[in-house]
Amino acid sequence: MKYLRIIGNNQLVIGFLMTLLAWQLVYSLIDTHTIPSPQESIIYLYTMKGPIALHLLASMARVWTAIAISLVIGLPIGILAGVNRVFDQLFSPFLYYIYPIPKVAFLPVLMLLYGLGNQSKILLIIFIIVFQIILSVRDGVRQIPPSYFTVMHSFAASKVAMYRYLIIPAILPQLFSGLRISIGISLATLFFAENYATTYGIGYFILSAWTKMDYIEMFSGILALSFLGILMFKLIDMLEINVTPWNKKPF
Repeated sequence: MKYLRIIGNNQLVIGFLMTLLAWQLVYSLIDTHTIPSPQESIIYLYTMKGPIALHLLASMARVWTAIAISLVIGLPIGILAGVNRVFDQLFSPFLYYIYPIPKVAFLPVLMLLYGLGNQSKILLIIFIIVFQIILSVRDGVRQIPPSYFTVMHSFAASKVAMYRYLIIPAILPQLFSGLRISIGISLATLFFAENYATTYGIGYFILSAWTKMDYIEMFSGILALSFLGILMFKLIDMLEINVTPWNKKPF
């Protein structure tokens, strides 16, 4: 248990070192100029940290804006689908039909409707995140044992109290799990969305470096994108620890 706790406390450092080791191994085994060494990419990332930071901030702003809007839309719909069978039966067929479709396919449609600016990019990310949030929240409500509702009713709890003290706390772990999945997919989507009519964004930075055949810059952008993902995941972890203290991990 002691060793597991040590690993858990240093998992980011260990994961980063293992990634660098695998990267160095590939660089050593493959004789090519298209893959720079980890040292070259890290040095370039540090040297260009100012401009790269602007690209990261632009991407982060798009993702967090989309997350906030998706929560406002997805939370009430997910809760309603979880507590109301009629609504769930009416809404679920649409959800199951649209959810498996790759949302990137809608990017040209969104650009035609809303232009090439930030609006279409944020809407695409919302389109990706909101369905994941709805599913996570709905399933979280469904997993609440019926006996919990019986206890609340026995104390003559109001509907507001039912949502505040039972439903909302119960769905939070599922919601955070859904957010983690959504963030990963959103960051991957940025690579496509930010390649059109964009001057700032880490996806634009990576593809711009690729078109210039500047592979050190390209891999530095990929490394920066991974750091952005780690930062966003850690922020979600910290938020979850603060709002769900009863759901702490074993180590």
